[in-house]
Amino acid sequence: MSAKTAPTRAARAPAPADANRSGELETFVLVAERGSLSAAARRLGVSPSAVSKVMSRLEARLGVQLLQRSTRRVLLTAEGAQYYEQGKRVLADLDELETSVAGQAEPRGLVRITASTSTGQTLLGPLIPRLLAAHPGLRLDLSFTDQVVDLLEAGVDIAIRWGRLPASDVVARLLGRTRQVVVGSPEYLAVHGTPVHPGDLGAHLRLGWNYRREVPRWPFEVAGRRIEVDIGEIVRVNDGEVMRRLALNGAGLARLSVYHAWDDLLAGRLVPVLEPYNTGDLEPIHAVYVGKPGRLPPRTRAVLDFLQANVDLRYAEHTPGPAGG
Repeated sequence: MSAKTAPTRAARAPAPADANRSGELETFVLVAERGSLSAAARRLGVSPSAVSKVMSRLEARLGVQLLQRSTRRVLLTAEGAQYYEQGKRVLADLDELETSVAGQAEPRGLVRITASTSTGQTLLGPLIPRLLAAHPGLRLDLSFTDQVVDLLEAGVDIAIRWGRLPASDVVARLLGRTRQVVVGSPEYLAVHGTPVHPGDLGAHLRLGWNYRREVPRWPFEVAGRRIEVDIGEIVRVNDGEVMRRLALNGAGLARLSVYHAWDDLLAGRLVPVLEPYNTGDLEPIHAVYVGKPGRLPPRTRAVLDFLQANVDLRYAEHTPGPAGG
């Protein structure tokens, strides 16, 4: 009898009965997208060593190296890149299958949301009890900061953001718009006078923002032409509530959203100025997230749908009172 020719490549052993292949695949895709084991571990809420063990177990089971590890980041091998691209499609198909089977099942699980401090207090705070009553299976992790966070790096599902959005890979849902208005406290105006033309601002104290992409100019419309006035801020802040309180305390004039200043304008604690020159610009408020709209987990989609249905800012598109636009 002639000897059988040895196979050129050993057959891969079948997966053990207790192998969590979908979990391993999800972890691998997360590592590939974040570029490091520690970033993936933060997103999953586990230790980097736990993620490393999962990757080692996956590579051992497949019999190929998927990742090239360094002290700071990981890179995909050719096999890893192939596994990542096809694995993403497998996970997307699995999500679609589960969503289809689950139908209208109650969304469950943790949703991480970030917003500015003032937005958390005034917009999200009153809505949270109603959201939890509508979806009792949800758990919420709320982080309030006036710094713009990286959703992927921070492991955030939804961020509430004001203003025009820069080009990025996030998807946005419009929640509403609000008018901008220059305001001062009655006490400040009594001491410094009320500006009647944008050219008068040079004689006033102005409050501004210190965000990196914030332009230190206020727009006005004069004789049908849009102009921008360099405000030369006396105080710069990065917190909307601090800005509001500075204006209330008479520190200077501020350009605030009608949404944030609504109660103060109605009560006369803040007075709108230069309204005849207001451009009428409406600042948008979005709920942003990463991912494809049709592939969202039910828990994230439930929160987005709730916010879009229950946030009503139409009142904030106009300045209240006789001076309003």
